[in-house]
Amino acid sequence: MDPTLDVVGVGNAIVDVIATVDEEFITEHSLAKGAMTLIDSDRATSLYDSMPPGIEASGGSAANTMAGVASLGGVAAYIGKVRADQLGEVFAHDLRAAGVGFDVAPSPSGDPTARCLIQVTPDAERTMNTFLGISAVLAPEDIDEALVASAAITYCEGYLYDTDVAKAAIRRAMDVASEAGRTVSMTLSDSFCVDRHRREWLDLFSDKVDLVFANESEITSLFETDDFDAAARKITDLVPMAAITRSAKGSVVVTPDDTIVVPASVVEQLVDATGAGDLYASGFLHGIATGASLQRCAEMGSIAAGEIISHIGARPHVSLSSLV
Repeated sequence: MDPTLDVVGVGNAIVDVIATVDEEFITEHSLAKGAMTLIDSDRATSLYDSMPPGIEASGGSAANTMAGVASLGGVAAYIGKVRADQLGEVFAHDLRAAGVGFDVAPSPSGDPTARCLIQVTPDAERTMNTFLGISAVLAPEDIDEALVASAAITYCEGYLYDTDVAKAAIRRAMDVASEAGRTVSMTLSDSFCVDRHRREWLDLFSDKVDLVFANESEITSLFETDDFDAAARKITDLVPMAAITRSAKGSVVVTPDDTIVVPASVVEQLVDATGAGDLYASGFLHGIATGASLQRCAEMGSIAAGEIISHIGARPHVSLSSLV
């Protein structure tokens, strides 16, 4: 049966709180600059109270990617867990308003809806402190198997791979997609995620994944090497394809038979790097779903990433379809 969806994303359903801060704020609050750090509810409350006014909107890596796919004109849906609370309502409303299908029922009990506190410094680097809340307990029974089977591509978020129940949910989604003859993709998300799950992921990729997304630090961390070219070659021993971003150097698409280098899009001003990798994946996935060449997939990824880094926030400010 032909797919009726282009992409379904599986990830942490998170409300982003984004604020611009100076370097002193990072130091004063002992934040790991440029990284995503998991925090508990008390830390989330104190850090939130210390942050200057900012933007609050639905976020989460895979959700950002699905919003990008929709902005490109694709048909996208999302699977993630929220609580029946105010932030849960914000998340669902924002994602649906972006054109993404989201039909997971909010949980009436459990931890609150997740939130990510994002500090953007003048160098456009983003520092993320995340309280995962109920998003971390996405379970296999939360996976809508019919929805996954209806999508040409299933896209799984590495950030979600931090609890046993969420790992089982990801594996279930991957199995359903594979059984339906669909493409399974996954993003490494963060080098700290790679450090936590390296051994499991190496097995997971060789067994269940068709397409891996990573940045330079993530792919070199995966293979514990400083040699980017060596890491890029090694990933093709595990998966048929990988799309690897290299910031200002653009991106590299590798397969067992080919290496394609695509430059980054030129932007007038780098404002906020939040979501650059997420939106690169949007463009690439949309290209794959519509049958574009790998060169064109990477070009669309670069265009989408270029738009997102030109402003605060990880959701497009213009229709990405008008840019590509």
